[in-house]
Amino acid sequence: MATSGSDPNMNSVATQEWETKLQERLDKPVTFKEVCKVIYTNTFAINSPYMSTEFSAQTGTRGCSYGFSEFTVTNDQLIINTFKIVPVFIDRADLAQTSMASQMEIADRQGSLINDALETAVLAGNAGWTDFGTVSIGGGGAATSAITVSINNIDNIIRAVKREIAENNAQSLADRNGIFFIWRPADLEILEEFAQANGFNLADTALKNGIQSGYHFMGADHYVSNSTDGTHLFAGVKKIMQLGILSSTYGKVTVTQDPASGVSTYGPVSGIGVISRVDYGINTPTGLKAAVFAIHAA
Repeated sequence: MATSGSDPNMNSVATQEWETKLQERLDKPVTFKEVCKVIYTNTFAINSPYMSTEFSAQTGTRGCSYGFSEFTVTNDQLIINTFKIVPVFIDRADLAQTSMASQMEIADRQGSLINDALETAVLAGNAGWTDFGTVSIGGGGAATSAITVSINNIDNIIRAVKREIAENNAQSLADRNGIFFIWRPADLEILEEFAQANGFNLADTALKNGIQSGYHFMGADHYVSNSTDGTHLFAGVKKIMQLGILSSTYGKVTVTQDPASGVSTYGPVSGIGVISRVDYGINTPTGLKAAVFAIHAA
């Protein structure tokens, strides 16, 4: 087994170049990097203590004693113990006939799959967010009742999220970090229709962070993703949800000669395996849960 560095075999992958191309893809702007607090570390667990019970101000009376109020500190943990792996098998003959450009295309695709896996994991974290449903926009039902997103209510959704952020004492965080929405493609189309019907020129206000499919509108940044679970949209204050990534394995490749597992049940296969993985963990701090929302959407 060989890791990063040049491989002396004639029919080998250009490992250093492969890693460079892989890292180029991983470094490109993606939605989860815009809305999450991404932490690159080799630590297994990151502790984030917070005051789960706060002390309060009291009214005093001259000449009388006063009492102390207490508070409770609760620890919140981001644990990095999940991984996604993208193993690619290349037959030795194919490798000999594959150009450097073709290898770089495979490396780029490998990085894209890793980014997609991370975004899917982030958008599956709705259990850690605050429920937002029909009742949240002034309708009947409950916070878990699905909203049918339409041109008649998409502005109500945006305004209501901003209101709840303020009501949940997260306005100062929103002022510092910004507010975001991650929509499905059909929802973003509705948002564009609404904005254009109201004379808003989206082309002039496209986000300047490299995400061409995003817009800034009504005081929030709007993104689109195909990686939602289909029934929950993600919105709230940026940089609240934590995504921890293990530095030592991120953007690295391992090359194995004549791999067997997953390719053939009868033994090794003539070729190489180029393996890249990402080790990660996601966490929404309990004390800040009120600043991010799982919008239940039909």
